[in-house]
Amino acid sequence: MTTTKTAVQWVQERAPQYRPRVAVVLGSGWGGLTTHIEQPVRIPYAELEGFPKATVPGHQGELWLGRIGGVDVAVMSGRKHAYETGDVTGMRVPLETLRELGCRIVVQTNAAGSVRADMPPGSLMVLSDHINLTQRSPLIGEGGAERFVNLSDAYDPDLRALAKETAAQLGVPLHEGVYVWLMGPQFETPAEIRMFQKLGADAVGMSTVPETILSRYLGLRVVALSLMTNMAAGLSAESLSHAHTLAQAKASGDTASTLLARFIARL
Repeated sequence: MTTTKTAVQWVQERAPQYRPRVAVVLGSGWGGLTTHIEQPVRIPYAELEGFPKATVPGHQGELWLGRIGGVDVAVMSGRKHAYETGDVTGMRVPLETLRELGCRIVVQTNAAGSVRADMPPGSLMVLSDHINLTQRSPLIGEGGAERFVNLSDAYDPDLRALAKETAAQLGVPLHEGVYVWLMGPQFETPAEIRMFQKLGADAVGMSTVPETILSRYLGLRVVALSLMTNMAAGLSAESLSHAHTLAQAKASGDTASTLLARFIARL
C-alpha cells in the first residue's frame, strides 16, 4: 500500500462521517479558523504517514476534519516549508491525500511581508499570481506530459472574485497582488526587496508556491490569502524576526480567520 493510500485509509477510519470537498492549509496567523470548525476530528500529523513533522513555532501539526457553514473541510494546521530541509516536495503526500479524500479546492494561507506602502501590517491580500524566484519545482523528476502544468491562472479567478466579494460584505479591505516566493529561512535584504518591487511583487514569503504547483498538477483549484505581518526589509524601522511575525499575526488573526470562515462557507 502506498504512503498516500495509508494516510487516506487512516483518515477515513478516524472521521468516516466527513467527505471533505475543501482543503485548507493554515499558515501563521490563520490558526483561528479552527474555532469555526463544527464537531471537529483532530488527527496529529505524527499518526499520518507522509505528513510533515511540526518544526516551526505557530504551526500545530494537526489535520482537522469537520464542517464550516455546512461545507465539509479538511484543514491542515501547519505545513512543510522548503527551508526546513531544502525539499520542495514535502507537501506532496498531504495534498494527494486531501485529493483522494474528495477535496477539489485548496485554500492556502500564509503570513507575508508587504512591499507596498499602502498595505501595512494587518492587511489582507488575495494572490492574483506568484513569482517563483527560486525556480525550484516539486515536479522535477515527474514523467509524462502532465508535468508541464499551465500556471496562467494558478490562482482561480472565480475563487478570487468570491473572496473579494465576501470581504466586501464583511467590510474587510482585501488587496489583490503578486506574491514572490523565497526559500528562506533568512529574511530578505533591503536590496532584494527593492528588486522585488521592480519585478512587480506586492508581498514576499517563504511558502505557498510549491503547494500551488503541486495542487495544480493534481488538478485542484487554488485560492490563496496572505496576512501582512510586517513591512519588508528596508521599508520600516522594525526589526524582523519570527517572533515578531507571530506577534503581528496574532494581533490580526481574528479578522483573517473570520473572513476565511465566511469565504469557505460560500464555496
